[in-house]
Amino acid sequence: MDQLNPTFAKLDASGLLAASTWTDKTFDGAWHDASNGRIEVAEPATGTLLGTVGASSPAAVLAAVPVAQQAQRAWAATSTDERAALLRRAAALMEEHRDTLVEWIIRETGGLPGKAQTEMAGTIGELYHSAALLIEPQGHVLPSHDPDRMSLARRVPLGVVGVITPWNFPLLLGMRSVAPALALGNAVILKPDPQTPITGGVVLARVFEAAGLPAGLLQVVNGAADVGEALVTAPGVRLITFTGSTAVGRRVGELAGRHLKKVSLELGGKSPFIVLDDADIDAAASAGAWGSFLHQGQICMASGRHIVVRSVVDAYLESLSQRAARLPVGDPFRQEVAIGPIINRKQIARVHELVTQTVSAGASLLAGGNFEGPYYRPTVLANVRPGMPAYDHEIFGPVAPVIVADDEEHAIALANDTDYGLSGAVYTASLDRGLRVARAIRSGMVHINDQTISDLPGIPMGGMGASGNGSRFGSTTNWDEFTEWQWMTLGTKPARYPF
Repeated sequence: MDQLNPTFAKLDASGLLAASTWTDKTFDGAWHDASNGRIEVAEPATGTLLGTVGASSPAAVLAAVPVAQQAQRAWAATSTDERAALLRRAAALMEEHRDTLVEWIIRETGGLPGKAQTEMAGTIGELYHSAALLIEPQGHVLPSHDPDRMSLARRVPLGVVGVITPWNFPLLLGMRSVAPALALGNAVILKPDPQTPITGGVVLARVFEAAGLPAGLLQVVNGAADVGEALVTAPGVRLITFTGSTAVGRRVGELAGRHLKKVSLELGGKSPFIVLDDADIDAAASAGAWGSFLHQGQICMASGRHIVVRSVVDAYLESLSQRAARLPVGDPFRQEVAIGPIINRKQIARVHELVTQTVSAGASLLAGGNFEGPYYRPTVLANVRPGMPAYDHEIFGPVAPVIVADDEEHAIALANDTDYGLSGAVYTASLDRGLRVARAIRSGMVHINDQTISDLPGIPMGGMGASGNGSRFGSTTNWDEFTEWQWMTLGTKPARYPF
C-alpha cells in the first residue's frame, strides 16, 4: 500500500492498520488471502486508491456461520467480567490510535475532521456503554404457583448476528451493533458497505483482534448485494441489523421475514425542521444550515424539510442563504473547508436531478444548485411545495428545501406529511409551544431548539414508519435487540404427575 499512496506511510506504520496485514485479505478471526478477487477503495475527494480488501462470495458467508456458531458457544459461557474487560481494551486501543483512525475516516468517507472526531467519540462510547450492559440484571424472578418451584425469565444470546452497515458513518454504525452483540454473548458476521470496507470492516476486525477477541467471534465479509442477501438468508444467523436506505431495508425485511429471522432496520428520513414565528431566526438558520449541510447532507437524520411560518420565512431564507453561500467547499483532508465531497458520481447526479426537477416545478434557487467534480455546493430552495421532488424524496446531499407554513397547526401537518419518521426539530421562544409541537410530530426522535441530527450511545436510536421497523439501538435498548427471553423453572424435588 505504500506504493499506492505514500501519504499513508504514517498510517501503515501505526501497526494496528499495517497494510500488509489486511491488503487483499478476508477476516474470519485470522487474515487470509482472498479467493474471490478484491475490492478497490477510492478516496471520494480525489479518486486516489487508498487500498484494496479481499472480496467475499455468498459461499464464504455460508461457510462463516458454523465457525461463528462454534465460537459463540464458548463465548456465551465466558464470564461477563472477561467480556466487559475485552470491550474496554478495544476502546483503549481506539483511543491510542485515534489520530490514525480519524485520518482514515476523513479520507475514506470524505468527512470533515470534526465529523471524523465525532464518529470516533461515538464509536468509543459504544464500546464503553456495551461493557456497562454487563452490570445490569439479566432477567427476572417470576411469580410461581408452586412454593417449591422457582420461576425465572432470563436473557440469553441470540447466537450469530449479521450486521450490514452503510458508508456515511461506517465505523460508528458498525460498532453500535458489533459491540453490544459481542457484549451480550453473540458472535457477529459483519458486512460493511463496499465503498468503506476499511473503516467499516478492517478497523473493527483489527481492533478486536488486538484486544484479544477469540477467533471466529467476529468475521468480516466484503461484497455487494449478493453477499448481503447471503448473510440475511444464511441458516444459523438469528438477527440481522441493517442501516441504510428504506428501499434496501424493505428487501432485507422481506428476506428476513421469509426466513423467520429477527431484523432491526434503521432506515432513511425526511426529517422536518420547524421554525415558528417567535423563534430566534439567526439561531434557527444556523441550526438549519448545520442540519442540512453537515457531512454534505449524507446523514439519515438530516434536516430534509425546513418548515417555516410565513411571517418569518423571508428573514429565515435570507440568513440561511447567506450561510450557504459562504461555506467553503473542498478536500477536507488537505484544506480547511465546511463541505467535503459527495460519496460517488451516481449520488451527485441524483442530488442534482432532484434539485433541477424541483426548480423546474416552480421552486426558487437561492443558493448553490451546482457542482464541480465531487463537490456539490450547499443549496437552498425556496417555495418548495408538496409534490415537488425535494419535498417528497430523501436527497442525501447538501440541500435545504424551505416550505412555508401558515401557522403552527399547518407546520405540524406538513411535518407529518411523510411516510418517514426518523427525527424532527422545532425552534421557538416558548418551551410550552415547543413541547406541544414536539409531541405532535410522528418521529422516533425530536428536539426542541436544536436541529435534527443527534446520536449518543445511551439513547433509543431508531425511527417510525418508513424510517424503521420499531427497533432501537442504544444502551437503553440493546438487551431487547441482541438477546431473547428464556423461561426456566427450578424445583426443589421432582414433579410427579398422574400419568
